[in-house]
Amino acid sequence: MSLPRVTFGVIVLNGMPFVPYHLRALYAFAHEIVVVEGAAPGASGNATADGHSRDGTLEELQRFVRDEDPAGKVTLVTAEDEGHPDGFWPGEKDEQSRAYAARATGDYLWQVDIDEFYRPDDMRRVLEVLATDASIQAVTFPTLTFWGAPDCIVDGWFLRRGAAAYHRLFRWGGGYTYHSHRPPTVLDAAGRDTRTLGWLDATATARLGVAMLHYSLLFPFQAVDKVEYYSNWGVADGWYTADPARRWLEESYLTLRRPYRVHNVYRYPSWLERYPGRHAPEAERMFADIAAGRLSVERRPMDDAYRLLGSPSYRAGRALLKLAGPADLAARRLRRAAVPAAWRALGRR
Repeated sequence: MSLPRVTFGVIVLNGMPFVPYHLRALYAFAHEIVVVEGAAPGASGNATADGHSRDGTLEELQRFVRDEDPAGKVTLVTAEDEGHPDGFWPGEKDEQSRAYAARATGDYLWQVDIDEFYRPDDMRRVLEVLATDASIQAVTFPTLTFWGAPDCIVDGWFLRRGAAAYHRLFRWGGGYTYHSHRPPTVLDAAGRDTRTLGWLDATATARLGVAMLHYSLLFPFQAVDKVEYYSNWGVADGWYTADPARRWLEESYLTLRRPYRVHNVYRYPSWLERYPGRHAPEAERMFADIAAGRLSVERRPMDDAYRLLGSPSYRAGRALLKLAGPADLAARRLRRAAVPAAWRALGRR
């Protein structure tokens, strides 16, 4: 079976130690990989004065292109390449996403963060589905979010209400445009959102046995950088405003004083669970290199989390929150529906 050509689009700032393992994981499936490095203004606190990674990411990308890219698949793009001499990308990642999309020549555009991995059999399964069903225009993936260690994941109300579904893969071709990064949205040549056409949503993708493995809360530096970035940027309705973000870091990540608020969207209940499943081979190699001391990365001590995971009372609390989540969501929807009705009633007086 001839698989479709895929352009992988990657945005990265401070992506070590993931960078080489991530690119190796994509390489066999890639028609091309376009990596956009550097900071948006909201990430200035995480960047060098000239808008680049402060952990050696740019240098590692340059090394990879020089030493590990025999087929010439990897293109590296910085803000300077797009006419921004101060090194910073304008906006909030829309411009960075459009920079890789503008260079895409594949049949599909697959957006991947540097800390996202897929098992090779999962990637092949998705590409085989695309090869046999030309009607699919967009693919959304269910996500497992790793917290502190490769055998620990975080789950919660926020994730279960749609936030664990990541729009990542889009048909691409002449006249297609990358419309927005939040949420990732690609428009076809007629200006239509590809998800309104043929869409393999997260439920359908899960039925294939496919998931994105998101190592976004694996290391302490990631948690610290997220707090810095989202505190400076700010998100509507208070998901990541400075005070809750810093409270999450201190109370629910670096310590476990609030064990039912462990996801970084702090206002919703969340919890930890063991992950017994498989990882992508390149992620496994990264874990092995860290364990063997070949990579120096600060890791979160996990004794407190493992004690929690072994506690019957924590398991009972987690089970209650899982049961309570749908009831809370239904109550919120009723309250939202009641407000317009109340205003209409006032208008009739």
